[in-house]
Amino acid sequence: MQENYLYEYAVIRIVPRVEREEFLNVGVILYCPQKGFLDVKYCLDPTRLKAFSCNLEVTQLEQYLHTLERICKGGKNGGPIGGLPIASRFRWLTATRSTIIQTSRIHPGFCTDPYQTLMRLYTQLVL
Repeated sequence: MQENYLYEYAVIRIVPRVEREEFLNVGVILYCPQKGFLDVKYCLDPTRLKAFSCNLEVTQLEQYLHTLERICKGGKNGGPIGGLPIASRFRWLTATRSTIIQTSRIHPGFCTDPYQTLMRLYTQLVL
């Protein structure tokens, strides 16, 4: 029998106008401490984004999301935050913000494979 591992995840949202509290799910961040796993999966569909808000700069959003990806991977490419321990990076990535890119509250669960769980959540919550 495979072991179950505790994981936490948050949904990445694009919030074009914070005062309206409308958002579009574009990705998922998943953290599994027992496996040393922290990764993000996202997708920006320009057509969908433009239908949601015609004032969005897709290229700029892609750069921001790519930064989240670099922070997940850690190391020098993740800047100062990338040098933090994995748990601190996850907490920083999922901290409450009032910017165009926000995350949902953190949700826990159990999995046998964090990567497969990330892909399942991405499919269910983003696509």
